[in-house]
Amino acid sequence: MNQTDPSKIMQIGMGFWASKTLLTAVNMELFTHLGKGPKSGKQIQQIMGLHSRSLYDFLDTLVALGFLHRKGIKENAIYSNADDADLFLDKNKLTYLGGILEMSNNRLYPFWNDLEEALKTGKPQNESKSGEVPLFEAIYANENTLREFLHAMGGVQAGNFDFFARNFDFSNFKTLCDIGGSGGNLCVHVAKNNQHIQCLSFDLPPVAPIANDNFKTLGLHERVKAVAGDFFKDDIPKADLITMCNVLHDWSVEDKKMLIQKAYTALPEKGTLVVVENIIDNERRKNAFGLMMSLNMLIETDEGFDYSLSDFEGWANEAGFKDISLMPLTGPASAIIATK
Repeated sequence: MNQTDPSKIMQIGMGFWASKTLLTAVNMELFTHLGKGPKSGKQIQQIMGLHSRSLYDFLDTLVALGFLHRKGIKENAIYSNADDADLFLDKNKLTYLGGILEMSNNRLYPFWNDLEEALKTGKPQNESKSGEVPLFEAIYANENTLREFLHAMGGVQAGNFDFFARNFDFSNFKTLCDIGGSGGNLCVHVAKNNQHIQCLSFDLPPVAPIANDNFKTLGLHERVKAVAGDFFKDDIPKADLITMCNVLHDWSVEDKKMLIQKAYTALPEKGTLVVVENIIDNERRKNAFGLMMSLNMLIETDEGFDYSLSDFEGWANEAGFKDISLMPLTGPASAIIATK
């Protein structure tokens, strides 16, 4: 007879302990320091300016959670990064995805404390609540901050973009336009893996020069370009293939429909729209990350929310798309493929 036990309740209910331990380690650049080589507890203490109390509790928690390896114990211990921490949490590596975790630690973590208020009011709980300038407005106002932000966020979708660039059939497409393309990461992955495609990254005016610098640095500027525009005010550039990655979930149903319609208008017959998001399963039972991302949109936006394939099908059919399918990517993310 199966005995019901409270372990799952305790693990999830106290999950913020593990989360905050990891986020703090990322924020203090522990994994970056260890990326240069293994270190003793005392060396870590000196480099990071930590107190001796709880030093080994902190480091050994990260061992127990699987983010650090250790030889020896306490004063005799030597710590090193686990493989995933070394690849993805060392700031000196191109694969660094800690930017999103830094933002989670510095911004989202305290905002999520007001989830109850968000659920009762339906209103965002971020900077807008206290009358501060919204995050993205503040970032876009300063080119250096914007460059840093785009670089930090660039790695977040790298796994999904790489998988998509290698596994999607691009043979019938000559041109791609990525809407809300940010630093141009999707275009870079597609261009590297598909020599015949010309890519365009479409984003707000402050972003285009930064993306074009990226393309030049990577030697891809002959086939990949960034153009400036505002998808609320301007037409979407025409292309055989239009992509939107983590764009639609920021907006209301009306805005989602408007963007899908703009994509439909910009595509030729047999042209395709690909939407990459943490698509919620139709039964709304399995993709917990996608559902929690939707709660994050409640915290961060006025009307944004994540959605299922069947939700999208309704909006896309209304716009005129006929053939719609789902391509699983890495982790909880998927690509919806809609053909005109």
